[in-house]
Amino acid sequence: MAFSVLWLFWKGVSQIYTIKKNPDFKKVYARGKSVGSRYLVMYCLVKKTGELRFGFSISKKIGKAVVRNRIKRVLKEICRINKNWFRQGYDYIIIPRKGSDKKNYHFLKEELFKLVRKMEGYK
Repeated sequence: MAFSVLWLFWKGVSQIYTIKKNPDFKKVYARGKSVGSRYLVMYCLVKKTGELRFGFSISKKIGKAVVRNRIKRVLKEICRINKNWFRQGYDYIIIPRKGSDKKNYHFLKEELFKLVRKMEGYK
């Protein structure tokens, strides 16, 4: 009984699809459009399938693994909660710049929102 309740709860939680393979990242970098701000860079590429995917690329210059993983978790959560900001059928890669490790969730959310709106002007 407890397992079925947990399973139903887990199925209800929205997930995001992530880009994991290096050729997919390279394709978005080569063919996609990019916009940037002081703390984030975003690449975007339209693709043939209809799903929305996100990729996160965090340099070792930003910090140790704990810091990089925290930024990745924060950005992933922002994308998951605000999926309606992004267009279906696109791949997005988000790259935090130096200094973004010092910023909180709300600041990064506003920065990402600005980049999405900026990207809308290029499409």
